Amino acid sequence: MRVRPVLGGMVWRSQAVAFRDSHGLPATPLDRATLHYEWLPVLGCTRTMSKQMTLDFASAKAQKAKSADAPPTSKNRNDDVMPPDKPTRSRNGSSGKNEKSVAEKMASQQREISISEFFAKNRHLLGFDNKRKSLLTTVKEAVDNSLDACEEARILPKLHVEVTQTGEETFRVLIRDNGPGIVKAQIPNIFGKLLYGSKFHRLKMCRGQQGIGISAAGMYGLITTGKPIRVISRTKRNKAHLYEIAIDTKKNRPDIMLDQEVEVDWPHGTEVVIDLVATYNRGRQSIDEYLEQTAIANPHAEISFVSPTGEHVMFPQASKELPEETREIKPHPHGIELGVLMKMLKETESSQVGAFLQREFSRVSPTVCRTVCEAAKITQRTWVKQIDSHGAERIFKAFQKARIMAPSTDCLAPIGGRQILAGLLKGLKAEFYTATSRSPTVYRGNPFQVEVGLAYGGDLPGDQGARLIRFANRVPLLYQQSHCAVYKSVLDSNWRSYGVPQSNGALPQGPLVIMVHFASVWVPFTSESKEAIADYDEIRKEVGLAVRECARKLQIFIRRRKRTDREGERRSAFLRYIPEVASALQAITGADRNRVMDQLTEIARLRTELADRELDEDGQIIKKRVRKDQLDDEHTVIVERDPADSKSDLFEPEDNRIIKRGVKSPRAGRKTKKTARSRKGR
Repeated sequence: MRVRPVLGGMVWRSQAVAFRDSHGLPATPLDRATLHYEWLPVLGCTRTMSKQMTLDFASAKAQKAKSADAPPTSKNRNDDVMPPDKPTRSRNGSSGKNEKSVAEKMASQQREISISEFFAKNRHLLGFDNKRKSLLTTVKEAVDNSLDACEEARILPKLHVEVTQTGEETFRVLIRDNGPGIVKAQIPNIFGKLLYGSKFHRLKMCRGQQGIGISAAGMYGLITTGKPIRVISRTKRNKAHLYEIAIDTKKNRPDIMLDQEVEVDWPHGTEVVIDLVATYNRGRQSIDEYLEQTAIANPHAEISFVSPTGEHVMFPQASKELPEETREIKPHPHGIELGVLMKMLKETESSQVGAFLQREFSRVSPTVCRTVCEAAKITQRTWVKQIDSHGAERIFKAFQKARIMAPSTDCLAPIGGRQILAGLLKGLKAEFYTATSRSPTVYRGNPFQVEVGLAYGGDLPGDQGARLIRFANRVPLLYQQSHCAVYKSVLDSNWRSYGVPQSNGALPQGPLVIMVHFASVWVPFTSESKEAIADYDEIRKEVGLAVRECARKLQIFIRRRKRTDREGERRSAFLRYIPEVASALQAITGADRNRVMDQLTEIARLRTELADRELDEDGQIIKKRVRKDQLDDEHTVIVERDPADSKSDLFEPEDNRIIKRGVKSPRAGRKTKKTARSRKGR
């Protein structure tokens, strides 16, 4: 008996019974024995039957070839019926019909992926790598949104952050601000939909950029604890609205669990509550460090923090001046790409090329527009609809060759030198403070500005490496320091030439804190979690120049302090031997001992007069000088730290100002040396 496979997953077996197919029609005899068959389900076969049903295609092929060579024999009526053709096979051994079914099966599995579904599986891209970092990211996203809302409404921010431990690994984060509040209709989309916001398409300095942060924090809390995000918001002259929102990750849309009006005791603002699985630890890369650095970069903000241990920490306002209000700008021609230009040509409402260039781009004057059109071999009256891909490419190349003014910088709101000093004095107890702000410049057509502040000496630890504090649009960057362009620029500076020890491939050593702030309309972060700045040559150059400018002021201060210490040691030596010298002169010459002591003390004072120099609270020498001091500017502060002193404020009353004695001026030093040489000659 020969066993044959058939389609449909059935097996043939020789039987002396009539066979009918699935349609009830008689089966066609397939061999000379005119045997009829019935089918047997594969699932009902035993192991022995399965072995018997195994086909030997090689032997069947050989038998067919042998029969072809054999001489013809007599035929009966059943020989006229030819067996059906075997299905053709592809190179990989599968039949065409099977191949089609597999392709159709694969096609049926294709579907659209929701952005929420993607980030739910790849939440590490948003900063939710581990439990400790997830807690920090949640607080960071909520605080950034609150500060942005307050500054945009021109309100001095007052934030309350409270973290409560509700279980062994579960925490409840509460953030409340005094901002303008959120319109009721927008609350579900803001907190329950990823990539929804008002900042992505604006070329304007702000903390948030992508519209992901706070909704991603709510999604993480929903995944880990199953509890929705709770939002209470109130605008002026309206009642407060309470929402409990869960995000539908499959469709990326909010699922409203609760919507009702509530009574609150604050006139306007927003309160967000998120339950999540996390871990709380102090020290570096913690909530405490983040809030401390946020207070330094935002001296106009008042932040109160209640830790899971019940400790209450207050970061008061150091300034009542809000940052300058920024304005939105248009894209700069030198910062766009060809695909973006083609997209803008399709979406513009302008009908002619000249109007399109002057309305859709910044710094494109009528003269620049005429130059670009001539280089692209078109006129200003050419219809936008007539510009094809080749015409767009000619306009793009003309943009790159044209001389166009740099973008406007009123879209930036830098911290400023005085505000940086106020923030450093509020958070650090050092001896020397200085700050600088570089002029705005451009990368890829996007304006940016770099600011640097230094704090040295005092109570800062001197037995370890310098501490680098990075900010991007006033937001602290606590992770991926070695991947950041700011870190690489500080590392490339030769700190040994400025009097600060430094090992190869490491930050400088000593009691030093370096603060770098990067402000731009679009910060080029290396990932969606916004933890490091991309390494552009323009950015790295500006950071290096600003750091070295502050380092030169630090070098002057270190040299003066060393010379002041030496002069102080000389005076101590003089005063130690003056009484004995006066007594000896009295015994030899009979001169008055007290008079001799007074004269010798005056000589010692004149020879070491550099030890009597005084500086005010801005680091300026009080005595009138002929030559301008290099440390005589409003962005340098020198104070004398008392270990018992627990407070230091830049804006203290006049009678409580801290004055440092003993800073030597270069002019006085040269005068002393000249006097010494003239006396030696005589």
